[in-house]
Amino acid sequence: MSSDDTYSSFLDQVNQDTGASKVSSESNAATAKVTDTDVPMELQHVDQYYTSEADEPFEPVSLQWNGKNMPSEDLIGHGSNVSTMSRSEFDPRSQYKEVLRAVERAGDGKSRIYRVGLGKTRIEYYVVGIDNENRRVIGLKARAVES
Repeated sequence: MSSDDTYSSFLDQVNQDTGASKVSSESNAATAKVTDTDVPMELQHVDQYYTSEADEPFEPVSLQWNGKNMPSEDLIGHGSNVSTMSRSEFDPRSQYKEVLRAVERAGDGKSRIYRVGLGKTRIEYYVVGIDNENRRVIGLKARAVES
């Protein structure tokens, strides 16, 4: 009987609120705004995760844009921690073909990949394209943890 009581006590301790959810919501505060216009249907139904130590889902990006060309790193809003990547750097094992295709279908057929460093191990990847008809940058982003 005492082993049951000990186990029950252990479970109670493990399941106590440690305040961890407060930390995670604060850590997301560094992310940029990713939607200020309607999200294209092609991007709303992409069910894929970026594989890293966190395995986060891809989320839609839809931002107003009056330019004709692909935006510079400044649009993403993270300053000097932003760099562009080639397809082969972003997807060396062809895991994210669906992500790339969805972005290209929703836009003008081209895409660009941005890598945003948010510290020593946290990263955001943006796969974006241009929707000239609706004057917006559209795409998908995923958070990653890489140590």
